Amino acid sequence: MRHQAIAVIGGSGFIGSHLVNALVEAGKDVRVATRRRASASHLTLLPIDVLETDVTDPVALASFVEGCDAVINLVGTLHGGHGDPYGAGFAKLHVELPTKIVAACEGKGVHRLIHLSSLGADPRGPSMYLRSKGDGEKAVRAATALATTILRPSVVFGPEDNFLNRFAVLQKLFPMIPLGMPDAKFQPVYVGDVSRAIVNVLDLDAASGHTYELGGPSVYTLEQLVRYCGEVVGRQARIVRLPNTFARLQAFSFELAPGEPVLTRDNLDSMKVDSVLTGPLAPELGIEPASIETIAPLYLADASLRSRLNIFRASAGR
Repeated sequence: MRHQAIAVIGGSGFIGSHLVNALVEAGKDVRVATRRRASASHLTLLPIDVLETDVTDPVALASFVEGCDAVINLVGTLHGGHGDPYGAGFAKLHVELPTKIVAACEGKGVHRLIHLSSLGADPRGPSMYLRSKGDGEKAVRAATALATTILRPSVVFGPEDNFLNRFAVLQKLFPMIPLGMPDAKFQPVYVGDVSRAIVNVLDLDAASGHTYELGGPSVYTLEQLVRYCGEVVGRQARIVRLPNTFARLQAFSFELAPGEPVLTRDNLDSMKVDSVLTGPLAPELGIEPASIETIAPLYLADASLRSRLNIFRASAGR
């Protein structure tokens, strides 16, 4: 079934910006919800509708998805407070929002829902992030009148990422990097491949009811990724492998600092589960994933110090 009118929730962020471009290239009619239009100013030159909408308000959300053939939910957070089984921020964005999206879609006759989750999502996972992501998936699977597809990427990299860019910044600014969970494993996937996979399954009837994992061609430890970023920017900092106790103390100190923390104890808990594929990529995703070595040097080596520092300004809420 072809879906023409597409509503994207979380479309002004890193992944969303790439996805919106891919949807436009595919000839789709796209609308993007944003709390503040200024935060989506980089999208306003595209032939799309950018609407100021509070998607956590069920009435506003229902109005936003009305008339659409499909909805794509990209909303997520790495920092959602503390609680059992997870903090209020995780509950609001990872569990309550998908539940509201399902209700809005079913109430307005939307046929298709694609939900971006995360590798390792599990209601019984070791971190609040993974538990809330798992419960969000349960909310999507509970839909009875929707053709749903869940995508579970590993960490996503690309020109505006807050992952490899951060490691590059650290290599430039500090001679030594104390690193917690250095042996945690990731299978980073390029943001362009994530976008293409979403577009490829959007109109694919056979993808309904399925959950797909997304990862790149190679698995790396966290330490290997940090060292690689140093090689690319020509500045190798000394990496100090922190025992778990000291890693948690480091993360706790970041949590006490003003603004959004660089690292939390919950992030460390998430890394207890390797973010790697459990099998080969599904052929229906239609992608040949790009490697970090092919893409990352194009933006890490040429990025200015000012652009890298913007990562920290954003994290600090400035």
